[in-house]
Amino acid sequence: MGASKTRGYTEEQIAISVLLKAMGHPARVAIIDFLLKQKACICKDIVDELPLSQPTISQHLSALKRAGLIQVSIEGSSLCYCLRAEGFRLISQYMAQLSEYSFDDNKSC
Repeated sequence: MGASKTRGYTEEQIAISVLLKAMGHPARVAIIDFLLKQKACICKDIVDELPLSQPTISQHLSALKRAGLIQVSIEGSSLCYCLRAEGFRLISQYMAQLSEYSFDDNKSC
């Protein structure tokens, strides 16, 4: 996001938008679901699990990593992926604010 497009927004608003945008594809949600169950995994495990090619999965993993939702470590000649708590904590806090909001169906807009 360019500097001129972020002017006027808080750092938190920008961070949340980056995180939610990264999660805005069903393949990325599926990757996150897989990592939730596995705690950590090798890229090949994800390729075996999802109906996508290895290059496509790598692109989705890169987007999640750039957003700060996953981290990668090297284990031998393999890349091991796991979830990063910080990004998910921020999303969780934001969603908690939404869930605490009193949505009144009778209120007119």
